[in-house]
Amino acid sequence: MECFESVVVRRTAREPLAYITGHKEFWSLDFEVGPDTLIPRPETETIIEQALAIFPDRNASLAVLDLGTGTGCLLVAFLKEFPNTRGLGIDLSEKACAVSRRNAARHGVGKRCEIRVGDWAATVTGTFDVILSNPPYIRTADLAGLEPEVVCYEPIPALDGGPDGLAAYRLLAPEMVRLLRPGGHALVEIGAGQSGEVAALMLQAGLEVVRIAPDLAGIPRVLTVRRIA
Repeated sequence: MECFESVVVRRTAREPLAYITGHKEFWSLDFEVGPDTLIPRPETETIIEQALAIFPDRNASLAVLDLGTGTGCLLVAFLKEFPNTRGLGIDLSEKACAVSRRNAARHGVGKRCEIRVGDWAATVTGTFDVILSNPPYIRTADLAGLEPEVVCYEPIPALDGGPDGLAAYRLLAPEMVRLLRPGGHALVEIGAGQSGEVAALMLQAGLEVVRIAPDLAGIPRVLTVRRIA
């Protein structure tokens, strides 16, 4: 009874259920979540759907990089779908990295990936076949208008995309050119109404825009780009 009352109090204060239970489903997998990680959302699964379309051979041996890994949901889901693939996850938060490592171990892919602290791709070397990222893309001025479950509990650095919501994409675009192998693909989540601006940033950096895919609500959600040479 005491536990139930505690849950009621926390939900009454608008704390997300995922933080109360410590778990959230993503891609039919159970992930540990906590206040240092963004809660995985259904629309982010569009990244995995698009990746499966690009790489139909599930036995392919790929190198994948997940920038801003958080819970590790994207990286773990990708590694589960491609058993011969190895990955690297980067996050600025050591606590988020710890959660990601536990999730990788929970789903049996811990030996095929490395999770480490980093400021986006600043310390990443080598090249990759695939880059995944769900960067912060909400305009700073819009944060105050978000639901209390989001703005009062989820980590602001994982939400705040700067004055125009595009700060992370400006950083990521040239890094993707540097880190993608020729013919390699990057898949990034975008906010509503950002497809044209993010695509322009990617084109300016020298990447080819392959597709802008909608989520289940029909909102353009995932931008896929390719390194030509």
